[in-house]
Amino acid sequence: MDLKNLLTFLRKIEALNLSYMITGSVASILYGKPHLTQDMNIVVIFPVSKINAFVSSFDINDYYCPPEEVVQEAIRLGENGHMNVIDQKTGFKIDVYPAGNDYLTLWGFENKKRVELIVNEEVWVAPPEYVILKKLTYYKEGGSQKHIEDIRGMMDVSAKQINIPFIEKQVLKLGLSEGWTLS
Repeated sequence: MDLKNLLTFLRKIEALNLSYMITGSVASILYGKPHLTQDMNIVVIFPVSKINAFVSSFDINDYYCPPEEVVQEAIRLGENGHMNVIDQKTGFKIDVYPAGNDYLTLWGFENKKRVELIVNEEVWVAPPEYVILKKLTYYKEGGSQKHIEDIRGMMDVSAKQINIPFIEKQVLKLGLSEGWTLS
């Protein structure tokens, strides 16, 4: 995980006053066991009024950032849309998912946590329950064992911080029992 690129990207997001939360593998590393990853997933509450400022904040010589039309389409699609920002020197990729209005995403933003990534550098991270439920969803969709392994790592390291009854209730509601049983 390239902390410099991650922080550079997040500082741009914060300078635009966009509400975000890290999720995916980076969040599972922060709550669980370390492993290699070349990208970061974030969910962003993304007002259309910020599209131009977002695109303009990435120097074309340093980053690939999608054009405004692609950003607008991703926002229109909500949680089903996404876009990539890529550091052209390192290949580090940030997958940006515009926030939807579903219960779990709203709950995630209400319960996100400020986590110290390195000394004096804090970032917003999705709550572990959100990360686990999303990983169970991705496991159900694609069957990748990496999601189950990430959940196990989170449970091994952070079980005391995780609201298991909340997860179990959502697992039943969302039909994610198979993955939960494996983790």
